[in-house]
Amino acid sequence: MTGWQTLLKKEVLRFWKVSFQTVGAPVLTAVLYLLIFGHVLEGRVLVYERISYTAFLVPGLVMMSVLQNAFANSSSSIVQSKIMGSMVFVLLTPLSHWAWFGAYVGASVLRGLLVGVGVFLVTLFFAVPEFSAPLWIVVFGLLGAALLGTLGLIAGLWADKFDQMAAFQNFLIMPMTFLSGVFYSIGSLPPFWQTVSHLNPFFYMIDGFRYGFFGQSDISPWMSLAIVGTAWLAVSALAIHLLRTGYKIRN
Repeated sequence: MTGWQTLLKKEVLRFWKVSFQTVGAPVLTAVLYLLIFGHVLEGRVLVYERISYTAFLVPGLVMMSVLQNAFANSSSSIVQSKIMGSMVFVLLTPLSHWAWFGAYVGASVLRGLLVGVGVFLVTLFFAVPEFSAPLWIVVFGLLGAALLGTLGLIAGLWADKFDQMAAFQNFLIMPMTFLSGVFYSIGSLPPFWQTVSHLNPFFYMIDGFRYGFFGQSDISPWMSLAIVGTAWLAVSALAIHLLRTGYKIRN
């Protein structure tokens, strides 16, 4: 195997060895959200015509799980390697910064998609969403996982301890995820909060992903694709630059 493939295999085995925690637990968490919000708001909230609130909730929960777990995979791997001192074994190899980027982000995408598929399969027992545009589902699923995996890589390089990593996730990733329209449509918000929501890049990932199921969204999926794609290119350029210069890993 080539270098980046070996590192990718190592990263995949790292989370798969504890799959009950890294894959099973997030699926259970998403199902609990579905049970609680679906039970409380079913019949009281109607976002789209002919679509139940529980069905509306499923794509948002799937995408939320994909994003959170893609971020957690790359960020926790880098921080753990730095703290435990095992990072030196990867640094000793002749791997380029492109190989690092491909392996860490690739493993994050795989974990995010595995969790997302698991959430979707379990939620089929509660609601069966439509598949109006399957290609959009695939595109936003892959792009969202790649964006958060790359962002997790940057956060892992920046953090020196688990406390910093937890702060990054709890005060940035979690709020932006929950305020991205997972549980509601931003069309139901006052004008000021609609404007604020449009500044949240996570909103475009959720909205575009949901369009693939129902063929309805708050904004055009092409606009969402342009914004999410541009955001991923920007954070990828930053991540590759940090890896190339050895930011906080070569000293």
